Amino acid sequence: MNSKETSEGSKLDGLKWAVVAVIVTVGVVGNSFFSGESLLYRVLALLVLAAVAGFIVLQTAKGKTWLRLFKEARGEIRRVVWPTRQETLQTTLMVLVAVLVVALMLWGLDSLLGWIVSGVIG
Repeated sequence: MNSKETSEGSKLDGLKWAVVAVIVTVGVVGNSFFSGESLLYRVLALLVLAAVAGFIVLQTAKGKTWLRLFKEARGEIRRVVWPTRQETLQTTLMVLVAVLVVALMLWGLDSLLGWIVSGVIG
């Protein structure tokens, strides 16, 4: 890609972002203007406007970068080795036991310090 194409893309990207801003503004103002209409119609209109704005955003350079990042993240999630049900249960139980032990230690420390303070204060 040469610098001329990048420059033209940047100019068009600004226009695309302006159009997206107008679409979002129309959605917000239209939703309050048509507040007397059925909620279903307003939600459908907002979904259509969001879809159009999203499509326009995906045509920009930043939108394409975001889409590529999303696809790569999705691929990474597919490569993750997820724990089995037994591993998850064991890990959860270990965490619960550790939390219980720490809670009991803090309760004991709090009781001890409370007893000391009440002895000093009278």
